[in-house]
Amino acid sequence: MSGRVGDLSPKQAEALAKFRENVQDVLPTLPNPDDHFLLRWLRARSFDLQKSEAMLRKTGKKIETVTLIYDCEGLGLKHLWKPAVEAYGEFLCMFEENYPETLKRLFVVKAPKLFPVAYNLIKPFLSEDTRKKINVLGANWKEVLLKYISPDQVPVEYGGTMTDPDGDPKCKSKINYGGDIPKKYYVRDQVKQQYEHSVQISRGSSHQVEYEILFPGCVLRWQFMSDGSDIGFGIFLKTKMGERQRAGEMTEVLASQRYNAHLVPEDGTLTCSDPGIYVLRFDNTYSFIHAKKVSFTVEVLLPDKASEEKMKQLREATPK
Repeated sequence: MSGRVGDLSPKQAEALAKFRENVQDVLPTLPNPDDHFLLRWLRARSFDLQKSEAMLRKTGKKIETVTLIYDCEGLGLKHLWKPAVEAYGEFLCMFEENYPETLKRLFVVKAPKLFPVAYNLIKPFLSEDTRKKINVLGANWKEVLLKYISPDQVPVEYGGTMTDPDGDPKCKSKINYGGDIPKKYYVRDQVKQQYEHSVQISRGSSHQVEYEILFPGCVLRWQFMSDGSDIGFGIFLKTKMGERQRAGEMTEVLASQRYNAHLVPEDGTLTCSDPGIYVLRFDNTYSFIHAKKVSFTVEVLLPDKASEEKMKQLREATPK
């Protein structure tokens, strides 16, 4: 059972009744002490009555705004997978529509060079007021956090004094993992991908698509599938402008190889370190019998200029 209203086991229902009885003295001070509200505290502590009551008595007050710390350590190209970004964008829209003006401020720490590109993907889902509350911090981020948040509310890992009961400086016990989503909540079993282009590649032939990159730091993102059999794919940088070049005449950026894209759609990203014309080449030259139909979508992801400039300033301000 999920532990939510209408989906309680007999044991969970009994725990809810006992919990309400135990906290009768503080119910009048709570914002909305209905079953939905009380079950949140029980689920947060796996229906442990003692722990749930202790948490409610300590923090069970009306909270109007929150401060978030977004740790970007490990943020990489794999996180720019289009379906995931779109799902996260939908989540942000739902949050803003249902909890307006809840965010007080959001601190971004350990932001990698890729952050401006990732932020630019999410930015359209955020209101202008929310964007103004986002602060990208530099090397002194621990000092800055303590100017806005009490040290006893910040884990030692982030410069504060809070630890888990076992001394863990990351306070992992504070994280309540959601677990597996029941299949009855699935909208569909697989991600349905719509491709922007489709091309028939003759046997013994190849197909090239060109994208101009104007400045370093842009990201190429692609998704493709083939019908019936595998297809070769690689990325090259043109050495001569204005004319079609063979693969051997260009600079290879991503080694060409064959993909079983007829079985599993292929996707990927590439950070472009140099400006120029990048060629995405679908290769069917090895097939002497079969033509291949390839459906694909390619995007050029641009960095957010404001956050890129902010990060540049932070790097320049960091002592060498």
